[in-house]
Amino acid sequence: MTAEAIEIRNCSTNAELAACVALQKTVWNFSDLDLVPLRMFVVALKIGGQVIGAFDGDRLIGFALSIPGSRSGHPYLHSHMLAVLEEYRNLGLGRRLKLAQREEALSRNFELMEWTFDPLEIKNAHLNIARLGAISRRYNINQYGMSSSPLQGGLPTDRLVAEWWLRSRRVEDALAGSQPKPDLRNSIEVPASIYAWKASPTDRERARQVQSRNREQFLQAFANGLAVLGYERDADGNGRFHLGHWDENWSYAAEPDHEN
Repeated sequence: MTAEAIEIRNCSTNAELAACVALQKTVWNFSDLDLVPLRMFVVALKIGGQVIGAFDGDRLIGFALSIPGSRSGHPYLHSHMLAVLEEYRNLGLGRRLKLAQREEALSRNFELMEWTFDPLEIKNAHLNIARLGAISRRYNINQYGMSSSPLQGGLPTDRLVAEWWLRSRRVEDALAGSQPKPDLRNSIEVPASIYAWKASPTDRERARQVQSRNREQFLQAFANGLAVLGYERDADGNGRFHLGHWDENWSYAAEPDHEN
């Protein structure tokens, strides 16, 4: 299977939207209670959101869902969900779906897209920060409550908020593969063994300790005006967030995060 054979396009029919619902179950093994229902996908399209699919022929093998939001009077898009079937991963489809979201958002003059991601997920963090050029300045504790997905490992659903400033110099540099080195002041580490610890009932407490330690470090760094500006993975698969002062002024005055 080659990435070129996969078509990225808007989902438009109820059958395609229903395939998005089913794909959630396959990717995350959610209980029915945690699934985003078909009606929400329909509503997203009706109110100015996005449902963009990745297709292998007629088969939906990935999708990205976003809904419109507003912060201090500024419209933006919140990318709520992105999923790719396991057998199609490592083909760059996650990045292609995000780029399709960006292109469509820019065509409607959006400046900002946001989404949340688990700071313990090393591969996702690398895509979001290093390859797409998103930053993070907010941390939500147990945003969704306890999840039925076994991938969460029974831990609180702590999330970093990714801010993707679509016209920023940082994003344009990242997409061109030439991101300058920012002024870094701090780093926060995620061990590669975090996945095994979350999956093991006997080691899960070690994962919980990492989450708690990193939560406090993120909250303190953000309170001090720092932002996540870099991410790297070492040869052993360990991840490291780099934080510093962002030298661009893109911001919508943030309202309180009611999830907290």
